[in-house]
Amino acid sequence: MTMQEPMPEPRRLQAHQILGGSPSSVAIRLVFLSLVVGVILSVLGFSPTDIVDSLTRLVRGVYEMGFGAVERIVRYVLLGAAIVIPVWIVLRVVSLAQRRR
Repeated sequence: MTMQEPMPEPRRLQAHQILGGSPSSVAIRLVFLSLVVGVILSVLGFSPTDIVDSLTRLVRGVYEMGFGAVERIVRYVLLGAAIVIPVWIVLRVVSLAQRRR
């Protein structure tokens, strides 16, 4: 396939369904949302380095606490995933069903 040939229709639809829109429109929405969140975080006094530093401290703290903390984190993730994943699946299925109407 050359650069000038259009993407096959099934592939285009699959990307559209997975992303929730065309790749370009999703990218534009994500850039806009990132801008809005960035402005809000800046007004609240956060910076990207603050967030990276906090994540670094979190990882270092987990490492220093040992594997007991890792076990607790895994349990929290699994507990959250027990709710988040089914809700996400239901929302995606409902969204796809509404688009097909």
